[in-house]
Amino acid sequence: MWPDRRLIDLFKTEFPIVLAPMAGVMDAELVIAAAQGGALGSLPSAMLSPDKAREQVNIIRQRVSAPVNMNFFCHTPVELTAEAKARWKHRLAGYYSEHGLDPAAPINAANRAPFDAGFCEVVEELKPEIVSFHFGLPEDALLKRVRAAGCLVIASATTVREAVWLEQHGADAVIAQGAEAGGHRGMFLTDKISEQPGTFALVPQVVDAVKVPVIAAGGIADGRGIAAAFALGAAGVQIGSAYLRCPESKVSAAARAALAEGRDDSTIITNVMTGRPARGVQNRLMREAGPISPDAPPFPHAATALGPLKAAAEKQGRVDFTNLWAGQAIALGREVPAAELTRDLARSALARMKALAG
Repeated sequence: MWPDRRLIDLFKTEFPIVLAPMAGVMDAELVIAAAQGGALGSLPSAMLSPDKAREQVNIIRQRVSAPVNMNFFCHTPVELTAEAKARWKHRLAGYYSEHGLDPAAPINAANRAPFDAGFCEVVEELKPEIVSFHFGLPEDALLKRVRAAGCLVIASATTVREAVWLEQHGADAVIAQGAEAGGHRGMFLTDKISEQPGTFALVPQVVDAVKVPVIAAGGIADGRGIAAAFALGAAGVQIGSAYLRCPESKVSAAARAALAEGRDDSTIITNVMTGRPARGVQNRLMREAGPISPDAPPFPHAATALGPLKAAAEKQGRVDFTNLWAGQAIALGREVPAAELTRDLARSALARMKALAG
């Protein structure tokens, strides 16, 4: 019944829907629920240790026989200079004082590591059916090892040039991430935020430029969005924000309340939360220090100094320093179990396409 079955046949899933990997707000429980509903479950692994990643995948394997997508970052680490660290601490000094925090106290470093030999060994051991990457692809030697383990490879592109590059370097499918999408921009061949195309403009141009299946991402949160993506030539969709309020997500109560109040204009692209452009629900720090600030140190170092502030504010029920990554369709999210949501997304998309065809 789907007009393009390439992604279904490639991933061996019931529906051409990919649960977006959302680091920090989900774990195996949401992956399992989405997979039970017929989607491809994605485990965000960039903030996990190798042992924790093994544990999570084993939990998923015990509960469902569906394919698993492990997701990793491919950013090039940038050292935090003393000057950049001092500048950011100076910018945050008032907030530290307000919350009675000692700016000189030791802080745990941000745990966002790029895909490396250690993670590659985990992939070779666990053999997930799919491995997805953000911020490009790993070096050729590591990518060859991933492929030798029998894994399909997919990655995000925010421009046509990035999509072509991914295909040329062996991606089995490309995620076309429009500017509406929540979370970090997958940019790796550009750093020009103002030039990022939206989903409606990006998807058909990527479809025309590559031969591999294209997965549309950004602003898709219901059956209408899925039907539109297929009309644009996509073979599937990646959906994240619509799942944030599902009971299986790990979003805190305060964050859930903020997400529930979300509107079409509630999210912005900012660099102050991690040092790299990402779309999320506006919070106090984004409004007062950003949204784009030259004071924010490079990814992921901006997040390190925010850790104590985030913890202090959340104890008071506030999300002033919490990164609530979400896309522009956040208002379409619902508080329903993820398996039920997945089936409803597929059912309503097929009904919409049938109505349009008639």
